[in-house]
Amino acid sequence: MFDPFIAPSGTLLGLLQRGRGDGTLHALAAPRPQALTALNHCVLSDPRHDWQVENRSLYYARLYLDLDGGTEEIERHLWDPEDHLDTEDSRTGLALSVLGHLASYGRDDALALLRRYAATGSNWAWALDELALRDDDAGLRALAEPVLARFPETPDGAAELAAAVRDAFEPRPWRLWADDPREAVRARIRAASEQGSFDRWQRQMRPGGPRPGWSVQAVFDWAQEGLERGSVLHVPAARCLSAVAGAEDRPLIVEAARSGSEGARCAALHYLAEVQDPDVLDLVEQAVAGPSRTVADAAVAAFERMCGEAAVDRARRWAHRPDALGASAAGVLACRGSGQDAPLVLAALREAVRGDGPDAPRLWTLVDGTGRLGIVCAAPVLRHVYRETSSSHLRGRAARALAATDPSFATGFAVECLWDCEETTRELAALHAETGDIRVAERLRRLAADPAEEAEVQTAVRSRIGPDAPAV
Repeated sequence: MFDPFIAPSGTLLGLLQRGRGDGTLHALAAPRPQALTALNHCVLSDPRHDWQVENRSLYYARLYLDLDGGTEEIERHLWDPEDHLDTEDSRTGLALSVLGHLASYGRDDALALLRRYAATGSNWAWALDELALRDDDAGLRALAEPVLARFPETPDGAAELAAAVRDAFEPRPWRLWADDPREAVRARIRAASEQGSFDRWQRQMRPGGPRPGWSVQAVFDWAQEGLERGSVLHVPAARCLSAVAGAEDRPLIVEAARSGSEGARCAALHYLAEVQDPDVLDLVEQAVAGPSRTVADAAVAAFERMCGEAAVDRARRWAHRPDALGASAAGVLACRGSGQDAPLVLAALREAVRGDGPDAPRLWTLVDGTGRLGIVCAAPVLRHVYRETSSSHLRGRAARALAATDPSFATGFAVECLWDCEETTRELAALHAETGDIRVAERLRRLAADPAEEAEVQTAVRSRIGPDAPAV
């Protein structure tokens, strides 16, 4: 999947793509056709950089309800001929999730689309998972035969059906079909369930990897073999070393970290970092300066896992470096440093935004660190990250940091965060938004009454509007 095009943050489309609360507020104030066009664009062209962790579906479904939007564009998208050419979950997953939320709000048109797509669409398993949470038994039973028809009654078809049953995210339809009064349906599902259980048992009986009695060198060999196959086994190999290595093995491990094969060096560096070996920081610095990018990256990752005072002291020396180790050191100070490290963390935050933009991966720990250290003068940079980042998770972290550093947060960004796409951001807003704003009081009441809202958000809301809370 190509990275999506994200419109400027000051546009309606850009706000909706980011899942910002202001996106909903601007859409409700815009001409309805314009708002629906932008909304449909977001739902049909998933704007998330990481669709597996960022939330948008409930956010977009609520806006469809507020705008009284139809599902015609979603229907055209689902039944486009491309559905049978591009079968990646990312093409239709967001649209199906939005339909699932609309169905939970009582939209029969959304429920009907999910049923049709589960019977005929390429991403049928996702649609079936949505229906498993929202459809009644009769609706699910009607899908048994269309779904089973996807799997020919051949050995290969039986194996594919067993895998589908075994790997189903929501098991309710399969369990319902296993007790179906139709013999043909019931027999196939039960046979597939038994085969899936047998496959799982076979995998458990054939574990791969280290065995009791392995030597330190055997673990190094295993790590190198994995690296040659394209499997990164540095961390599990380090855990294996913790189980098999004794004090007498330290010289061998240190030498492997200094000059062993790439797999052995990576595993040894992680192990030495975990046990806080006195030589590991020098070995990390040496590895970063070496020619192997794999070893250098592993060395940086091993350093980031260290939590002792020696690592923090070394991070203060390394934070000025213009390389990956310098960036990592700033992150260590952000996570584990003290007040004296605030200037270094702030400088790294500014440099990351200036050099790599508001979506830089290293911003996550730096943003968290500015909030943890209470760096008040970082608020302008945090506001920029909040407005511009396309990551709703990073925006939520920026909001949390602003709550700790920006006195205007309660009357500013906290208000729009009540409409944010991420439940953790809405929870933060429910705890901080200034209730003197009439929009806040009304939004808190609506969140409290919304059955689709997350429990943590509703708990935060009740702390503001419950019987023992200040009047809203």
